[in-house]
Amino acid sequence: MHNFEQIVQAASAAFAATDNPDALEQVKAAFLGKNGQITDLLKGLTKLPPEERKTAGAAINRAKEAVEAELNARREAIRQMALEARLAEEALDVTLPGRGQPRGGLHPVTRTLERIEGLFRSIGFDVADGPEIEADFQNFTALNTPADHPARSMHDTFYLQDETGGVAKNVLLRTHTSPIQVRYMQAHVAKYASLATMPEIRVIAPGRVYRVDSDATHSPMFHQVEGLWIGEAVSFADLKGVIGDFLRRFFESDDLQVRFRPSFFPFTEPSAEIDMAFMQGALKGRWLEIAGCGMVHPNVLRHVNIDPEKYIGFAFGMGPDRLTMLRYGVNDLRLFFDGDLRFLRQFV
Repeated sequence: MHNFEQIVQAASAAFAATDNPDALEQVKAAFLGKNGQITDLLKGLTKLPPEERKTAGAAINRAKEAVEAELNARREAIRQMALEARLAEEALDVTLPGRGQPRGGLHPVTRTLERIEGLFRSIGFDVADGPEIEADFQNFTALNTPADHPARSMHDTFYLQDETGGVAKNVLLRTHTSPIQVRYMQAHVAKYASLATMPEIRVIAPGRVYRVDSDATHSPMFHQVEGLWIGEAVSFADLKGVIGDFLRRFFESDDLQVRFRPSFFPFTEPSAEIDMAFMQGALKGRWLEIAGCGMVHPNVLRHVNIDPEKYIGFAFGMGPDRLTMLRYGVNDLRLFFDGDLRFLRQFV
């Protein structure tokens, strides 16, 4: 007759000497596996006389249960040791000061765009949007800039490739947000085509634009906000009033001067550059170019099916990046787009 107590003690000692779950399962096989000691004993019951089988079977089962109990106890002990080791490794000193969660914030140019949109909305202008990949018609032709117009030279920049890998001359990254105005006028005309008199168009078009230009005051990617007011009796005086009021409200100062200097744009006639001068501060008395403007050219209205004999209006375009530089006292436009968090945190 086997000494079942010795088997249990041997199993317990073997389990205790193991501190790895995988190794423990291998030790288990030596006692409870298909060829383990306990399993062999159970297989040997068939060789015993019938009168001894019941007693021997009960003894073997008690030994098996004892070995399984030792095995489960060791499994739990190993799991507990692993947990304690992990807790010790990941322990936190709750007396240390917290690191805190850094605050995010809007980019300064985004702040400027939101401010511009809010000011124009307050005087009845809609805010429109459009695609940054634009067709030649909306970007040039509809704006009185045909293929042979010299004004295209500074705008013929980022064209896209066609399916064959060649340059698709009729598709490019928009060079201004004027195409948004074209699309808005087309949609407006279609909406009110059945009316004898079309409601006025008052809209601004903010967004990103792209040109090959890069220095301290220019970037290949920059922002524009263009405005448009079309009606039956819109004059240059209205343009001057809107721009003057906007600049004084934007900079929160009545102590500045605005002047309109004759210029040329293919989509307006007459056209003007808008200059502004602060009457105090570091830029006192210095004239700064802020925007371009003019009365919408009749050809532009014809391209969108608006009768230039009945309707007239003005358009303007300004660079919110430059306005941001003036508002926050930044002297290099590139700082806004370098992604330097030390610089951007100043505006949070």
